[in-house]
Amino acid sequence: MSPQAVVTYLLGGKAKDGTTISAKYVGNRRLIETAVATLATDRALLLLGVPGTAKSWVSEHLAAAVSGSSQRLIQCTAGTDETQIRYGWNYAMLLAQGPSRAAITPTPLMRGMEDGAIVRLEELTRMGADVQDTLITVLSEKMLPIPELNEAVHARRGFNVIATANNRDKGVNDLSAALKRRFNVVVLPLPSSFEKEVGIVSKRVAELGASLALPPVKSATAEIERVVTLFRELRSGETADGRMKLKSPSGTLSTAEAIAVTIGAWAEAGHFGSGVINAESLAANIVGAVVKDPVQDAVVLAEYLETVVKTRKGWSDLYGAIREVL
Repeated sequence: MSPQAVVTYLLGGKAKDGTTISAKYVGNRRLIETAVATLATDRALLLLGVPGTAKSWVSEHLAAAVSGSSQRLIQCTAGTDETQIRYGWNYAMLLAQGPSRAAITPTPLMRGMEDGAIVRLEELTRMGADVQDTLITVLSEKMLPIPELNEAVHARRGFNVIATANNRDKGVNDLSAALKRRFNVVVLPLPSSFEKEVGIVSKRVAELGASLALPPVKSATAEIERVVTLFRELRSGETADGRMKLKSPSGTLSTAEAIAVTIGAWAEAGHFGSGVINAESLAANIVGAVVKDPVQDAVVLAEYLETVVKTRKGWSDLYGAIREVL
């Protein structure tokens, strides 16, 4: 795809032949254009943001649009070591024949370099700083040395890296200055307005419900609006009208979590309830999303219930249902 076609694929629009392309991501067009322009150069792309801002989703679709596949993926964790980034060995062949190219077990990074394709690194800051720096030579020289064979893998044209990271998780390892310079950083924000967030949640819930073949339920727009309102108020630390300050829980209460809460309520209402997403089906899912710390977050939610939900017109059913669960 051309850079313009990749942007249209992600944000939706009309193809040259008149075909309508559905939006994969709803957000600032300039950010996506910057991300695509970065991949058109030899610089790697780092998608940064709090959890739940669609970093992995954008990364997956960018890789698929540019390279035709998003499966060259390395999921970074605290246990990720250099062999999972660079290459490993088939130890049976290594012992029998000694070091050779045939005995090397290629990683997605090595395969991406050989194929000239996009490689995805999810949660880059979760792995140790010393392992992160393995990428410096690859990103700067477009080369992966194999010292055991006195040779190297040189990247074919088209190779690049898309990494994602957030700074809200525990155990985050900051990138070194040298590695940061190899990335162009694009920050994906949370939705800027209530209406935009409701639209995103409604769209993704409908898509996920269809893909999961959940039992049909009545329209849940009103309940989605309540979930989004609750999340935005707790997330920002104040009520929507700005009149009351609130304590915020330890979690991010992102758009992705609002989608998960609604999908959970849909499954519960469809399989065990009356076929209507209501306060009863939402309550346990909301508590599960908000209360990550069983002591601190439970207090925050209880205070929000008493000071905001209890007195808000039309929310008495939600107050009672959450109180019953909490």
